[in-house]
Amino acid sequence: MSRLLMLAVLSAAPAIAQEAPEGEPGAPPTRVRSVLLYGDDTCPKAEGPDEVVVCAKAGESPYRIPKSLRKTEPGPGGTSWVRRAELVDEVNRQVLPGSCSPIGSYGQSGCTIRMLQQWKAEQRAKKEEEAAIPGGDDD
Repeated sequence: MSRLLMLAVLSAAPAIAQEAPEGEPGAPPTRVRSVLLYGDDTCPKAEGPDEVVVCAKAGESPYRIPKSLRKTEPGPGGTSWVRRAELVDEVNRQVLPGSCSPIGSYGQSGCTIRMLQQWKAEQRAKKEEEAAIPGGDDD
């Protein structure tokens, strides 16, 4: 029985919520106008009794970014994807093979490569130094 009563109340709700005819008190406005105010602007008056004007302060100028949004700290959100990828490569390069690092896979192989490159540079410098010495031929 209570279900039947609830069903009757719910079906009558749309009829109860119908709008009153225009000109009667309690009738909703036919026009709503939203206005953003900048600086010392004042809110305009409604043009008629069936209009509502909603005003909001938007800041000092329509052409400036609000002060609260002007200064942002650089963070990961403002970093380009290219720079993010470069940072990841820089960090991961320390643990890749050939890095001369005690951590990561084959990090020690980089130490051997670096040592051989240094030896080769020393040998090259020694040959250039010997070639720069004039021949010791005294005839």
